[in-house]
Amino acid sequence: MIGGSLLLIFLTLFIVALYRRYGPVKGVLCLPVDQVPNRLLIVDLRDYNEINDHMFRHALHIPVAYIKRQLSSIPRQPLHVVAQDAVEKNIGIRLLRRYGYEVKSYSIAACDCQERGRTSRWNITKRSKTA
Repeated sequence: MIGGSLLLIFLTLFIVALYRRYGPVKGVLCLPVDQVPNRLLIVDLRDYNEINDHMFRHALHIPVAYIKRQLSSIPRQPLHVVAQDAVEKNIGIRLLRRYGYEVKSYSIAACDCQERGRTSRWNITKRSKTA
């Protein structure tokens, strides 16, 4: 009886942890970076070694791992997040929201949002660069 309860608790915590990492973030639109309104601050969450290919001049570059350390450098205004993939986007947006930031939109570096029709839903299937 106790073993079954512990198993249920463990399984519930495991599912919650998976959802926080891989589950979609609600209420945030996918927008190509060139269509981001000027009122939004662009925050680039990619690692420094991933920025080389697609660097945005007016973006604040803070990798996901450094968000907590650099909270004071992020102005309190609506944000647009740029991430390398869906997992990085989900973790970054949830962290920023936890600290009181308003994230309005996001971009995935390898995607231009056209295949989704610029909606909040995104198919997280990765495409091979070699195929």
